[in-house]
Amino acid sequence: MSNNHLQEKNSTTDPEKDSAYRDGLSAIIPGDKHGWLSHPLAKSLLSWGVEERGTIPVPEEERMDTQYYKIFFLWFSMNFNILSFSAGTIGPIAFGLGLRDSCLVILFFNILACALPAYLNTWGPRIGMRQMIQSRYSFGYFGVIIPAILNLIGMCGFNILNGILGGQALASVSGNMSWDVGIVIIFVIALLVRPLTSPSWATEYLTGTNVFHGSQVLIAFLVVLGVGGKNLYNAQPAEPASAATILNFGSVIAGFVITYSPLASDFTMYYSPTVPRSRIFWYAYAGYIVPIVLLQCLGAAAVLAAPNVPSWNEGYGTEGNVGGLLEAMLSPVGNFGKFLTVLLSLSVTSNIAGTLYSICFNFQVMIPAMSRVPRYVFSIVGTVIALPLSIVGAHRFYAALTDFLSLIGYWASAYGAILLVEHHYFRKGDFSTYNHAIWNIPGHLPWGAAALTAGILSFALIIPCMNQVWYQGPIGITSGDIGFEIAFPLAALLYIPLRKLELKYQNTK
Repeated sequence: MSNNHLQEKNSTTDPEKDSAYRDGLSAIIPGDKHGWLSHPLAKSLLSWGVEERGTIPVPEEERMDTQYYKIFFLWFSMNFNILSFSAGTIGPIAFGLGLRDSCLVILFFNILACALPAYLNTWGPRIGMRQMIQSRYSFGYFGVIIPAILNLIGMCGFNILNGILGGQALASVSGNMSWDVGIVIIFVIALLVRPLTSPSWATEYLTGTNVFHGSQVLIAFLVVLGVGGKNLYNAQPAEPASAATILNFGSVIAGFVITYSPLASDFTMYYSPTVPRSRIFWYAYAGYIVPIVLLQCLGAAAVLAAPNVPSWNEGYGTEGNVGGLLEAMLSPVGNFGKFLTVLLSLSVTSNIAGTLYSICFNFQVMIPAMSRVPRYVFSIVGTVIALPLSIVGAHRFYAALTDFLSLIGYWASAYGAILLVEHHYFRKGDFSTYNHAIWNIPGHLPWGAAALTAGILSFALIIPCMNQVWYQGPIGITSGDIGFEIAFPLAALLYIPLRKLELKYQNTK
């Protein structure tokens, strides 16, 4: 282990006497006269179950939750929605793939991409830190602001897509409701859901209310299969897929799930540190892969069959109305179908609420002084940002979905590689080297120059390897999009010498 890491592990810093540490504590300690928790409104919210802890790490003695299976339900409920369904439609719509090829790409790329966020879930119980706070031990106190900004953009992007889909579905049921009104309703519901978060939001809220809601969504999709399943076999045969087309769609599919990595441990930091890591990994992995693969394959089958079913084709329309397609698929069961379509429209609120939860911490990492601001304020800010953009982008949904998913996977892949190299190569897999006493002290954390430089330099090769609708690199145009596959090993290889150089100069400072 490097001298720098030994210094972190054996630091004699007294956190109670360090002003930066106290600034972080002041945002979460009830009764602190300088903190927001002394406000009557804040006290009322806390009594309703709003979580008071922000970015400050959870001490080992406070990591007591042992109901580990709940992490499966958290990710299952966040992914068992019409956004996953819509992502599967990209294969046929944007890349011209048939059902078999679309489903094979969906299966194998998800098998690969789900592993990284599932693995980072296992760090939460061991370290007791939010994902972006963990990242300070690689990217530094100030350097982590860049990943935090990119993560905020990604989470807001997902909320925009969720809002569009939910609004479309609600409008399809009403008949005379505009998409804009439907989008507003979805965001209001999601914002009201978000504050109802206990200190272990992942293990309390989503295991209760959202499991019940998830079962309703499951029933809705089972009815979709029951009344429309016979039509899913009517898809027209597609041209044989090329390797480039498969890799292009695979990049989009990977981008859908790999971007859970920068928020993975936000939801596992209250679990007991004694839990076997494999147990958390497989619960999280199943929570990602089961709903995503099933619904993406269903989406691909439905959009391929739509041209041969007049009611489906009309519901889907010329603007890619996924909500209208689902409403048309459920129309044979009359008003019950409309009711189920409403449930499907509300399925996106789980994903929006979970994303708003993590958005709060990213704002506080991006601007540390905001640790004193009540976290529900950031939920409102995130909604204010996403709502108008959802309305603007509603009529070009597929362009927004394809461009967004194909772009965000690149940086998340490089980010994950840097964290893994730092942990396994430089820290020898020793979680005790993530010293809680220095989490908020810039001078004791890594500079972050190595991590940022490795991430930025990796794009010198990632960009030529891209092949998307909006850009085709000289390598990617021949091979297909291999940007996210290149990002991971390249960022890892670049980080090793750069981090050694950083340690050398930081230790002699």
